Amino acid sequence: MITTQQLTEEAILLLKNLIETESFSSEEDKTAQLIEAWFIQKNIPYTRTKNNVWATNADFTEGKPTMLLNSHHDTVKPNSAYTKDPLKAIVEDGKLYGLGSNDAGGCLVSLIATFTYFYNKPNLKYNLVIVASAEEESSGPNGLNSMLSIIPKIDVAIVGEPTLMNLAVAEKGLVVFDAKVKGTPSHAAHPNNDNAIYNTIEVLNWFKDYKFDRPSEALGDVKMTVSQIQAGKQHNAIPAEVDLVIDVRVNDKYTNAEINAILVNESPCTEIKARSLRLNSSSIPKDHELVKAGIEIGRTTYGSPTLSDQAVLTCSSLKLGPGDSTRSHSADEFIYLNEIEEGVAIYIQLLEKIL
Repeated sequence: MITTQQLTEEAILLLKNLIETESFSSEEDKTAQLIEAWFIQKNIPYTRTKNNVWATNADFTEGKPTMLLNSHHDTVKPNSAYTKDPLKAIVEDGKLYGLGSNDAGGCLVSLIATFTYFYNKPNLKYNLVIVASAEEESSGPNGLNSMLSIIPKIDVAIVGEPTLMNLAVAEKGLVVFDAKVKGTPSHAAHPNNDNAIYNTIEVLNWFKDYKFDRPSEALGDVKMTVSQIQAGKQHNAIPAEVDLVIDVRVNDKYTNAEINAILVNESPCTEIKARSLRLNSSSIPKDHELVKAGIEIGRTTYGSPTLSDQAVLTCSSLKLGPGDSTRSHSADEFIYLNEIEEGVAIYIQLLEKIL
């Protein structure tokens, strides 16, 4: 029988190989092959659906509740501030450097190792499904969202994202709005009491001052930010309209549809439209046995402001993984090797309490 230590060592080797294999969103075919190779080597039947690789435990039994273990193998593109080769796995001072090491390679390989540990165990309380998913960073159409009608129905999920192995019991959703503020176009030399740019001042103040009245214990207030503004093409022409982009991070007290209704009905924009309403907030009850088990082994709970594949799930879900979210998408991204060791150990300890 393979030991936890062996699984961890093999998981770290897999992560090094993943780092050195380009896997930008929608281009994850080669990292999918590496994950396939793990399952082949461990004699675990699996299915590959586009660039998503998934498997169920050996004793999968109809009628039992099913738990999803999920993390992603795509990455963002490296930023220009890297001083190390982002596609080279470099170990220095206990840190494993490389693109995707922290977000979310360490989580993914730790969950794969954990699934492998439990794969052959009989009479588990939950069925297990693992999905190594694609297109998380781009919220693309061929990621975890595309798998939910293919894999068995999920009752609860652990989504692997860097949380320092603490329990993110809620996560903010996201709605992005495109808005217009219109006015009367004219020559800049002539009087104009309907200047679209000046009209935008009132609109910007409305977004700046607006307060949503349902705070969340775990996630705090809904956060609304005007993040882009564009208008005009030349100095002597007053434009007909100003384009705005509004980023709204939604707590678990609102649905995205409610946020959309508020902004459509109340904002002073001439036009406003949501790009999508599908990235909802997510959470798991604090009295869920998964959360209780995590607290029992010394993990703390918190609410996460960052988005993940939790947003496409409708079941209760817990975000949990090795690494630190503040390192994600940073230059010279890294994860500590002992964080991966801790990740595998805590995942297994947690699941042993409830499986």
